Amino acid sequence: MQLTFLGAAGTVTGSKYLLEGGGKRILVDCGLFQGLKELRLRNWEAPPVDPRTLDAVVLTHAHLDHSGYLPRLVREGFAGPVWCTPGTRDLVRILLPDSAHLQEEDARYANKRGFSKHRPALPLYTLEDVEASLALIRTAVYDEVVEIGGLRVRFTPAGHMLGSACVRVEDAHTDVTFSGDVGRPHDPLFEPPRPLRDVRNLVVESTYGDRRHPPSDPAAQLADVVRRVVARGGVVMIPAFAVGRSQQILLQIAQLKAAGEIPDVPVFLNSPMAIDAMEVFLEHPDEHRLTPAACEAMRDVASWVRTPEESKALNLRREPMILLAGSGMITGGRILHHLEAFGPDPRNALVLVGYQAAGTRGQALDNGAEEVKIHGEYVPIRAERARIDGLSGHADYAELCDWLRSVEAPPRRVFVTHGDPTASDAFRRHLSDRLGWKAHIPRHGERVELD
Repeated sequence: MQLTFLGAAGTVTGSKYLLEGGGKRILVDCGLFQGLKELRLRNWEAPPVDPRTLDAVVLTHAHLDHSGYLPRLVREGFAGPVWCTPGTRDLVRILLPDSAHLQEEDARYANKRGFSKHRPALPLYTLEDVEASLALIRTAVYDEVVEIGGLRVRFTPAGHMLGSACVRVEDAHTDVTFSGDVGRPHDPLFEPPRPLRDVRNLVVESTYGDRRHPPSDPAAQLADVVRRVVARGGVVMIPAFAVGRSQQILLQIAQLKAAGEIPDVPVFLNSPMAIDAMEVFLEHPDEHRLTPAACEAMRDVASWVRTPEESKALNLRREPMILLAGSGMITGGRILHHLEAFGPDPRNALVLVGYQAAGTRGQALDNGAEEVKIHGEYVPIRAERARIDGLSGHADYAELCDWLRSVEAPPRRVFVTHGDPTASDAFRRHLSDRLGWKAHIPRHGERVELD
């Protein structure tokens, strides 16, 4: 079995792994590169493997850095099945059309305003490409075995988000497990990742490979920010990750309001994708911890903003409110328009609630940038910056090591991926120091033979 690293090698996005064995070629994950421009440009290059030669794609979960390149792959000739869990299928049906819509909208806006270097500006893919991709999706429940020629594929719960899975692929000679993104053992929304047992070869994420999640209470941090900003008549802007973190934040806001910990100011969920994801969340009660009462409180605490006109109207409001809007790293979406409107006012606050990849506006603002480029123009950001840690859906290095202790014997090969270089190298050392495992950080494009 041969494995080639076509993404998430030396970076935290663009997950793509070409696996060849059993007479078949499959791609495990099919993600977009995000963040730094040099990474994003990879999305526009010719596909790293001829899509027509692939027999199948297997998705660990729905986040765009794991699924968002699929429409481009289909546009370039892929026509095989796309295997995933039912939860991932339901979320991909939301995330991919939204991704195409934003790209088409951004291209139209760039052409209208004339700030793109390309004439005309074009989307990476269209809604038509997405529809062709969605028609290829096939589902398998956890522990069901999918046979692709001489390869056997099995999904097990990863605890990161709805439908998230670790993927084990085996042929007649060996096996390899792809961790995907691994959830936390005490996540307030999702059950913990299922322990791994027999693993010969392992590809493991390292998003938080160089840090621990803080012991502080995220709800208390959020309450402090809201009370402070509302007292001075400001607006709280929260860039929203549509799946998982948006629901967690809304649940915390509902609980804080019910306890009288924050003022009863209006809350708006201004992300059609997050709204649709909320409905999917409610349709999969077997995949999260919440009671029906908690789900109802989470759903009802915010007004749902669907149309562009409703979104624009929010920018005209001048009274205190809480705004959740996509995207979580401020790479696109409606948060950009709110940041233009409210970012220059020091009474307001921008609250970052998740990982901010290198090269994103979110990371720049988290590092203290005084202005950011939005729609071709630089916007001064004088609003208070706040970061609420502990809301991530990724296990930190200690939680990952604890999860991996269940493996019965050290894997023959361990590959550390899906992390910034410092995080991946730190996690490689943690695996050595804590578990006695030797691990390798693959280069982009590296090809290895699996024993």
